[in-house]
Formats: sequence, C-alpha cells, structure tokens
Amino acid sequence: MIVAISVAVVVIVIGVLTLAATKSNTISIRRETTIDAPPAKVFAIIDDFHNWKSWAPQDVEDATMTRSFSGASAGKGAVSEWDSTKSAGKGRMEITEVVPLRAVTVVVDFQRPLVAHNVNRFELEPAGSSTHVTWIMHGTNPYIAKVMSLFVNMDSVLGKHFESGLANLKAAAER
Repeated sequence: MIVAISVAVVVIVIGVLTLAATKSNTISIRRETTIDAPPAKVFAIIDDFHNWKSWAPQDVEDATMTRSFSGASAGKGAVSEWDSTKSAGKGRMEITEVVPLRAVTVVVDFQRPLVAHNVNRFELEPAGSSTHVTWIMHGTNPYIAKVMSLFVNMDSVLGKHFESGLANLKAAAER
C-alpha cells in the first residue's frame, strides 16, 4: 500500500514538473486605466523614479522597502535599486526609452524572491482632458512560476499588482 501511494505521488510530481516544462518561457501582463489629468502630469510621475513612492504598488504596500537612485535624475538612464525584507524583494530598474508625453520603458531585473528580467512599458494616450494609460510587462517566466501557474492564474495574480499601481497612479495624478 505504501509503495503504491509512493509510486502515485512520484508519478503526479513528475507529471506536474513535465507539464510545467511545456509552459512558455515568457509572460506578458497588460492593464489599462483612464486618468483625469493631462499626459504631461501623468508622464512626469512615471518618468521620475523619485515619484514612484507615491504610486508604485511595491513602494506603497511594502514598508520595509528602501530605494537608491543613480544615473540620470529622470528619464532615459535613470536607475533605481530596491531592497526589501518582505514582498518587494530586491532588484534594479532602469529607464531605457522615453517618448516624451507618450511612453516610458523600464527594464526591471529581480534578484529576489525570484530571478526574473522584465520590460515594463507605460503608454500614454491623450483622451480629451484625460490620459489613457496602458501598463504592459513582458518578461521571463522562471520555472518555479511555470509550476505555480498550473495552480494559480498568474495573469490574475500579477494583474492585481498592475491594477493596484494604476489606481495609485490615478490617485497621485488626480490630486
């Protein structure tokens, strides 16, 4: 009986690990919102890492997080590194492309809790006196995340992070 249960457990584990291995090596998340503020105001908040403490979910939700800044003060070449003892983990991000008032691209390299490399792009479209903001992330899908995705909808889990950030960005820009 114990042997049969052990064999069944091994078969299930091998099946899960094999199925996870077939998952994509990349992940993509996209969320959008409309903010009642002009593109210039929204852009200034995104384009300067010093402003992220007012809206970025990891900054707002993890009080143990500390940030350091280097490179340009804002825009292309601006760098921020962070470290946290809680959910935000540790990593580095750099603004690599800017289209004034239209888009900001940020390369994000996580060291902890998982090693991952992502590209986040914020696209801004004027919408009358408002701004339509789209946050798109493309990145690596580490093997452990592939395993987790068999049990949890990663778009939903990570999407909540983006939705929270966009809600915070909206509140910051509309003040």
